[in-house]
Amino acid sequence: MLKNWLIPQGAGNPIGGLQFCGCGLRTMMPTGDEAGISLRRPPVMIKGKRARTVDVHAHCFFQSAIDLMGDEAPSVIPPVKGVPEHFIDIPSRLSAMDRMGIDMQVLSINPFWYRKDRDTAEAICRINNEGLAELCAREPNRFAGFASLAMQFPDLAVQQLEEAVRKFGLKGAAIGGSVLGRDFCHPEFHPVLAKAEELGVMLFIHPQSTPELQHRFKGNGWLANTIGNPLDTTIALEKLIFEGIFDQYPKLKVLAAHGGGFLGSYAPRMDRSCFVSPKNCNPDIVLRKKPSEYMRQIYVDSLVFTPEALRHLAAEVGAGQIMIGTDHPIPWEEDPVTHVMSTPELSDDDRLGILGENAIKVLGLNV
Repeated sequence: MLKNWLIPQGAGNPIGGLQFCGCGLRTMMPTGDEAGISLRRPPVMIKGKRARTVDVHAHCFFQSAIDLMGDEAPSVIPPVKGVPEHFIDIPSRLSAMDRMGIDMQVLSINPFWYRKDRDTAEAICRINNEGLAELCAREPNRFAGFASLAMQFPDLAVQQLEEAVRKFGLKGAAIGGSVLGRDFCHPEFHPVLAKAEELGVMLFIHPQSTPELQHRFKGNGWLANTIGNPLDTTIALEKLIFEGIFDQYPKLKVLAAHGGGFLGSYAPRMDRSCFVSPKNCNPDIVLRKKPSEYMRQIYVDSLVFTPEALRHLAAEVGAGQIMIGTDHPIPWEEDPVTHVMSTPELSDDDRLGILGENAIKVLGLNV
C-alpha cells in the first residue's frame, strides 16, 4: 500500500541528452511507475510557512567522462543495489526527488580521476562541469552543482574552480578526503583552499574509503564503506583542524559528508591530545581555540540515520551547520524530511534551517 502522504503529480519533460547514473539504485520507496504516475510528498509547514528542502549530497555520473577512464571504467560505479550500469533520465530523477519531498539537489560526482594524467583528468572534469552547468541551466529551481577538480594538479584545480564558479555558476567543488593519501592541509593544496575562500564557495569533502586499511576491511559487511568512508572524512577534518587551516583561512567553507564522519561522536578527545602527549604536537602551530570548537566552522550533512544521532550532531556542531544529505540515488536515506522532523530537541528554526534554509543561505541557492 502506498504511504498516505504520497500524492500524484504530473510527469516532467525529458531534458535532452543528459542522464543520471542511478548508481544501481533499486529504491525501497513506492515509485508509482506501474500506474504511470509520479508521486509527491506534501510540503512541510513550519510556523505557517512552507519549508524549502535542499539535499546537498546527491550524485550523478556522465558516461562520456567515465569512458575516459579506459580499462578502469568498470570500477567507477560502486557495487550497490541494482544494476550498476542502469541510468535514470531527468524526469525519473525529479520524480524521485518529489517522492522524498526534496525541492533541490546539489549534485556532485565522487572523484574517480585522481590517478589520471593531467590531460585526462582535465578532460574528465570539463565534461562533468559542463554537464552539471547545462543541467542546472535547464532546471535552475531543482538543481545546483559542485564542480569536479583535478586536485592532483593544484594549479589546474585553481583554474577549474574559478571557471566553474564564474563561468558555469556552480556552487563550489566536490573533493575527496585526500588525494591518494596526500591531505589537503599540505601546502601544495593551499592555493585551492585560498581560491575557494576568495570566491566564497563551498568545498564538499566526500570520502573515498581509507585505502591503507583495505586488508582489514575485507570480509562481511562492506567495512570499506561503513567504516572506511566516515574514517576518511574524520581524518581529513582533523588534519584541517590540527594543522591550523581554519585559522589560516577563517572564511573557508567546508561541508563534510555523512555527518562529518566520526568526528561529531568523539570530538572532545581532540582537546586532550596535545596535553596528554605534547611530543606528538607541533609547538609552532598554536591554534586560536580548542580543536573541538572548530567543528562549529564546519558544515555537515544529516546522513546519520536516526533522530537521536541527528539530535546529538546538532548539539555538537550546531543546527545551523547541518544540511540535508541523502547520498541519492544510493538508497542510504530515502525519507530525509521525516528524519529531520522526528528529531527531538530541535526548534522550528532549527528544522527550517536543516531542511533547506542553511543551504540556501550558505550556497546562495534559488529554490
